[in-house]
Formats: sequence, C-alpha cells, structure tokens
Amino acid sequence: MSQITVLSTGKREQTKQANRQAILDAAREVFAEMGYETATVRDIIRRTELSVGAFYNYFRSREEVFEALADDGARRFRPILRACWEEARDFEGYLRAAIQAYYDFVVDEHENWEARRPAGERHPHITNQTPEMERVFEEVRDTFAAAIERGGAPRVDADYLAAACIAIAREVGDRMMARRPIDTHAACDFAVKLILGGIPSLPRLNPS
Repeated sequence: MSQITVLSTGKREQTKQANRQAILDAAREVFAEMGYETATVRDIIRRTELSVGAFYNYFRSREEVFEALADDGARRFRPILRACWEEARDFEGYLRAAIQAYYDFVVDEHENWEARRPAGERHPHITNQTPEMERVFEEVRDTFAAAIERGGAPRVDADYLAAACIAIAREVGDRMMARRPIDTHAACDFAVKLILGGIPSLPRLNPS
C-alpha cells in the first residue's frame, strides 16, 4: 500500500469521525432545546453542514442518534467507575462511591435538558443495551468478582449482583431526577442501604 493511499484512508476516517461527532453535538443541542419527542432528523441536520444523505450514512433514525449519545455517556463514565474501585478501601466504600459518582454524572448530563426541555416532557429511556453500557456492566461485574475473590464481599453470584445493583441504582436515580430539589446523597444512601441490608436496613419515615 502506497503512502498516498494510507494518507487518503486516514483522511477519510478522520472526516467520518468528524461528521459523526457533528451529528451527535447537534442532536444534543436539538434534544435539549426542542425536546426529544418534538425534534426530528431534519432539525438535527439543520444544525450541521451535512446533507440528508450524509446523515443516513451514520444513523438510521432519531432513536439511533439518542442511543449513540447514551453510549457516549457510558463510555465517559467508565473511567470514573474504575477510579472508584482504585480508591475504595472496601466493597461498601466502592459501592457507595460508584453510585454517588453515577448520580452526580446523571445530574451533570441532564442539567441542560432539565433546564431547557419543553414543559411536561420526560427524558426518554434507552431500552436497548448499547455496547458501552454493556462494558459498564462488565466493569461492575468484574469488580464485584474481584472483591468476592479477595474476601471483601459476600460470596454471591457476581453476575446477578451486578445486574441487581445497576437496576436499583438506575431506578432510584430516575425517581431522584423527578424530585425537586434533587438530592443525590439521599438517593445514594437509600440505594446502598437497600443493596447491603435489604428493606430492614432502610430508615423509617415519620408518621404523617
């Protein structure tokens, strides 16, 4: 392969990456300003210098663009998750740090959306497991397995434990985002206590 061919291939790949990123950047702005339900593919395209045909070279639908944004968020969260494990003293410390970091990340990611979304529209949910979301799951599962192997965590099925912890953190996080004011520390404390001790460990509400 000649040097010219290599340079040409490299240039095309850079252009493809730049175009894809331009679409994602535009979509993030459009979804925040117009709302996910209202925004269309054409609205996204108008924020770029790309043609309709160029858009469909990268994404097949508005839903696919949103999933790509979620995938990007998961990719950026993974190093944060890994740092929680490296800095944790024990299993509970990791669990609390990881869930707190997740809630802080969610608040930061949704701050613009929450401030500018159309009244009454909820943030859409991702129903498919994206590749980076799957890697986040694997990161948590492998960390749990390592903690169990070291004797620092209960000897349970790491695969099921990771699935349960992620589900609890995600669902509690969704309710946290629907409340005002948003209290990430209270949500984290609730999720951690539920995971570690079950319902008996949760603080009781005062009678109304």
